[in-house]
Amino acid sequence: MFKIRKSKDEEPTAPGQGKIKKRSRVPGVMITQYVEHLPGGMTTPDFNRKPIALTIQEGKLAIFRAIVVGKPAPTVRWLRNDGEIDEERYKTVYDASSGEHQLQMPDVSVDQADTYKCYAENEYGKAVVTATLNVIEVGYKKNRAMQESRTGTQSVPKEVEKREIDDRFWELLMSIDKKDYESVCAEYGVTDFRWMLKKLNEKKLEREICNLKPIELKSIDSAEFELEMSLRDPMSKIFLYKDGVMIPFDCDTEVKHGLKQVGRKFVFSINGLNAEDAGLYQVEVDGVKIFSTDFKLPPIDFLVKIQDVTAEEREDAVFDCVLSQPLKKITWMGKNITLEQGDKYDILVSEDMLIHTLVVKDCMPLDKGIYAAVAGLKSCSAWLIVEADNDPNSRGKKKTRKTFSLTLPASKGCSFETPPSFSVPLKLRNSPESYECYMSCAVTGNPRPHVTWYRNNISLNTNTNYYITNTCGVCSMVILKVGAKDSGEYTVVAENPLGRVECSTKLVVKGKNAAVRSIFSSSGSLL
Repeated sequence: MFKIRKSKDEEPTAPGQGKIKKRSRVPGVMITQYVEHLPGGMTTPDFNRKPIALTIQEGKLAIFRAIVVGKPAPTVRWLRNDGEIDEERYKTVYDASSGEHQLQMPDVSVDQADTYKCYAENEYGKAVVTATLNVIEVGYKKNRAMQESRTGTQSVPKEVEKREIDDRFWELLMSIDKKDYESVCAEYGVTDFRWMLKKLNEKKLEREICNLKPIELKSIDSAEFELEMSLRDPMSKIFLYKDGVMIPFDCDTEVKHGLKQVGRKFVFSINGLNAEDAGLYQVEVDGVKIFSTDFKLPPIDFLVKIQDVTAEEREDAVFDCVLSQPLKKITWMGKNITLEQGDKYDILVSEDMLIHTLVVKDCMPLDKGIYAAVAGLKSCSAWLIVEADNDPNSRGKKKTRKTFSLTLPASKGCSFETPPSFSVPLKLRNSPESYECYMSCAVTGNPRPHVTWYRNNISLNTNTNYYITNTCGVCSMVILKVGAKDSGEYTVVAENPLGRVECSTKLVVKGKNAAVRSIFSSSGSLL
């Protein structure tokens, strides 16, 4: 059931002609349905758990993990944007007990840094999700080669390095007594015991780590990431690094960097956020870096902030906001508590990822208070007022949802006819090749202006390579995979009977080498 994609140009093909786009419950997953109507009991593929972005040191084991669902059971395929997935450098694993698919890269190298895609496909459709692998070059191979050339010795022969990924060797070492290590190493031709013990420690730690959650914002001034691991030695030393520099943390008090441990779960927190907190965070246990996560604070602002809402008991209340740039997820807060999707709350995102909505279902008096939307370092808040239901005939009964239309901030003469104008113009864009690129601007005018996108004076509105939307005057365009051909001047033209206005910007597409440099330059002193 597990297949490997051999070429970046080879993609799964649809058995049917019709294609219907569907929304996944998991952000970032794109689903295509091949048939108009699904037979009874059949479903299109989807991801219960999608692979997350990894930032890992050269020479370590990198693993993408995914859990897929669908009936019939989907076939899982892996693909990378720039290069092949071959059986010598990649290993695919399927764990039937957990239903987890893995793409493993033992002894990962810098040239494997790329954007990877995971496809899940059956006869009724396919689901695809992307994840980025960043590899930090540490230079140990070069130093070891220089040392060997000076001494005339070779610490780990090439034939032993090939056995390094032989699971039987490591399984034996992890299941026997230390006094028997020498005989097993002799059987496999390993003579460098210091190297063997270091790698064995790494293997043990890798086996005991699971449920890695990348860093994410929890409120306007805090972020956290977590992992689960079993420490064989309770006295093991745990260290936290940011951009390669060790930073102090406290297990008991609310300081800048904190750690909370509950059983096997370790939660690292960053409090009092500011722009300088962005960077690469790594956890080290007994000298081995076991987890890395990259924290970025996007330059996002609110074009439309959430407004106060008044609802009667048993009504649903809706908060809406519009962002200046697409974002898959923002943080919603209610009474200083992070809100999650569930029976009480619906958290929705528009297809262009600009409009974010919170629905407070079945309002009760206890739900009144201040609610907030948090995106990066920006936030906005509003009151929810819940009025008592004085109608004895409807008391205690669920009412229809009370919705509130989303409007742009009032401007001079907004109720009269006005010519088009740009309240937020386009900004200059630089994008690495093969990455996604977003452009957006905000247009006002009455009647509502007609908007056309151009690249080098050629209209893009009917070009399927560009995903263009216009919601509440917020006009956005997404290029899913930027190429050299996408460089040029982009222009947005807004027209209505009272006039015509335009704004332009330039997109500069960087080559692959520049893209790699931009990844590592963000890691500061790690270079």
